[in-house]
Amino acid sequence: MVRRQRTDELVQRVRESFGLEPPMTPRRIAAGATAFAWAGPGHWLAMAEGSDGPAFEGRLRAVLVDVASVSDQSDGRVVIRIGGRTARDTLAKGLPIDLHPRAFGPGDTAVSAVSHMAIHIWQIDAAPTYELAVSRSFAASLSRWLVAAAAEFGAS
Repeated sequence: MVRRQRTDELVQRVRESFGLEPPMTPRRIAAGATAFAWAGPGHWLAMAEGSDGPAFEGRLRAVLVDVASVSDQSDGRVVIRIGGRTARDTLAKGLPIDLHPRAFGPGDTAVSAVSHMAIHIWQIDAAPTYELAVSRSFAASLSRWLVAAAAEFGAS
């Protein structure tokens, strides 16, 4: 979370250190294994695929030392990936946002809920492939819900 009146500094430091600019609208921006997903005004979920969570947090803290507050979420969240031709229809059964390609496409992100579970969702590609970040304590419930929601499409 950016500190008051420090957004420009945060953007510059992230650009210099990670080669991307944190989005100012509901988008997910990636450069290599690092990504920033907008989570609200002045808030982002920073991710580094294949990286050690505490090490990535340490790097973020060092880069953003006096411009942002950093909190490690690697032990608190799970990212579940769902993709394919029926992914959109499966998610539509419990996600109260419009996933039609005209409304939500690659790079778009939203903070919402699926079947009463808080999630952060972003679309990776046009296949479509989505990733959902959910609290670790809800991961099993979300997985079961996804399997049940996809059952009519042949998932088991």
